Amino acid sequence: MLRTGLTGGIGAGKSTVARRLVERGAVLVDSDRIAREVVAAGTEGLSAVVEAFGEQILRPDGELDRPALASVVFGDPQARRTLDGIVHPLVRARSDELVAGAAADGIVVQDIPLLVEGGTAPAFPLVVVVGVDEQERVSRLVSTRGMAESDARARIAAQATDEQRRAAADVWLDNSGSAEETRARVDALWDGRLVPFEENLRAGRPVAAGPPRLVHPDPTWPDQARRLADRVAVAAGSRGSGVEHVGSTAVPGLLGRDVLDLQLAVTDPADAGPVGEALAEAGFPADPHDPGDGAGTVAVHRSADPGRAAVVVLREQGSPAWRHAVELRDRLRADDRARDAYAERKRAAAAALYADDPDAFRYSAHTAAWRDDPNG
Repeated sequence: MLRTGLTGGIGAGKSTVARRLVERGAVLVDSDRIAREVVAAGTEGLSAVVEAFGEQILRPDGELDRPALASVVFGDPQARRTLDGIVHPLVRARSDELVAGAAADGIVVQDIPLLVEGGTAPAFPLVVVVGVDEQERVSRLVSTRGMAESDARARIAAQATDEQRRAAADVWLDNSGSAEETRARVDALWDGRLVPFEENLRAGRPVAAGPPRLVHPDPTWPDQARRLADRVAVAAGSRGSGVEHVGSTAVPGLLGRDVLDLQLAVTDPADAGPVGEALAEAGFPADPHDPGDGAGTVAVHRSADPGRAAVVVLREQGSPAWRHAVELRDRLRADDRARDAYAERKRAAAAALYADDPDAFRYSAHTAAWRDDPNG
């Protein structure tokens, strides 16, 4: 099963994307719909809301008067926290039930409007954000929902910014074009990423490393690594002792393979088992061909996401392997000559020796010789 978080700002057209995903076979867990269900007439949720805010937030038929409640909580942070404290646990519990009931080979899409604001993005193996620029969203809210422009802008301003959403997005799905263009983008996402990602997860199969193709440094690598590091940290929980971005993609200006290297520290090697299971669920199954070494590396995991190659290496905190990864990264960041020498070694290995190699293990071993002894 693949759990995918879906979000987007008001007016971005998230529901349109969700409908197409359902047409392609996704199981939709709609947080907005669940939030209405848990405070319907006769529910314990509605009783708790009435107890907190009074019967003036009820309609004559006993249902929740949403505009009346909105007038109470909008602009009042404490009232909003009180309401969230009632509704959010109920929504999470019902969402968990629906996810648990999905098929083992299902692609579950959890539509969560405030996924970024709530800080829950790292809990998903993949996050899709539906994006449209602010002016277009305002125009849509005015024309399709009858909002005053000032109200539309106030609603947008109360949510996360596009910058915050981009930081959480594994996929930024542009919905600014026609309906046909959006359908094509959703279909490409489904066929090219979601389906193979789910198949890899179910099989416990990491994406193959592939040949060692070097690329120019990408200035977004650190941001991408930060997003994955947050996901790894959440999966590891209290058994983890910090996640570091290491390797070539962690060194500004250094060419490298487009593979993010993360180092997860554990204080007890015995934690590798339960941590490994959690990493596999989060999208990083163990690499059966790379069990670790005797210098502190206890396990190697790789991404099952065909859209983002990554390696997560579990190392005992303070071990020689743990220190070496951090010290090499910091040295290459600080010493341009060392960085250039390492780049030349990588370039020669990729182009002259292993360009046609079906995987990168021998290339990695060759460059490791320089890392271990740069003067040798």
